Amino acid sequence: MTQTTIGKAVELVGIGLHKGTPVRLRLEPLEADSGIVFYRKDVGVSIPLKPENVVDTQMATVIGREGHVISTIEHLLSAVYAYGIDNLRVIVDADEVPVMDGSAASYCMILDEAGVIPLQTPKRIMRIKKEVTVQEGDKYVKLIPSNDLKYDFTIRFKHPVINEQSYVVHLTKEVYRKEIARARTFGFLHEVQYLRSKGLALGGSLENAVVLDDKKVLNSEGLRFNDEFVRHKILDAIGDMSLLGMNFIGNYEAFAGSHDLNHKLTLALLKDPENYEVVELSGVEEQEMAKAYA
Repeated sequence: MTQTTIGKAVELVGIGLHKGTPVRLRLEPLEADSGIVFYRKDVGVSIPLKPENVVDTQMATVIGREGHVISTIEHLLSAVYAYGIDNLRVIVDADEVPVMDGSAASYCMILDEAGVIPLQTPKRIMRIKKEVTVQEGDKYVKLIPSNDLKYDFTIRFKHPVINEQSYVVHLTKEVYRKEIARARTFGFLHEVQYLRSKGLALGGSLENAVVLDDKKVLNSEGLRFNDEFVRHKILDAIGDMSLLGMNFIGNYEAFAGSHDLNHKLTLALLKDPENYEVVELSGVEEQEMAKAYA
């Protein structure tokens, strides 16, 4: 199995979640061993997708370099990762990736338009060898050795619409498109009001997020899935784990996980080389992974 990139450049324009202004996004093919590289066209700065370039994880995953940042990268990266794309240039003309409808569905659409093509260099993946856990209070995220790729997430909110939700997904491109990609980000009305008072979430609306008051969902169309909230948490986690720089084989498990805990998990994993090994797939594993990203 070889590394991949996209077949042609594609573009879209959408609103930035925090500034509320239009952002142009362009995806371009890159050659093998390039990885995922972000580029701020407006300031001329490239930011490779690496854990050390993460500068903030409070409201979203934010990468930065030379004092310039790109925010809310996780939804795009979630789709890129689920499609098994190894090499890609992501160009934006602002400091955030457009939020689109709050899910990864639009990114799946433009990746389908671009196509995924093989390169000549063998694909490398990270095999989890030891269990690695990051825990803060009762919240935790962990990676567990396994021969497959599974995400197992549980959330708990004191809200009548959410309560406790759990979801498990054995990740493949097709499963991602059907079960995860359309799940939207969500927030509470009082949080949105507070963020706007601080000059944030200016682009947030019922068009790009599920918003709840104290008792109900405010979006007139309702939910896309009964458990859309936990599915979106998996969407975010897939995007956050792309900071490892390659697909991995192992199980991800979380209770009340977050961007911050996910970032700390990537750092904890990479801190000790005994936790993982980077391998080129062969035989049955290669065939199974090839089917997963077909």
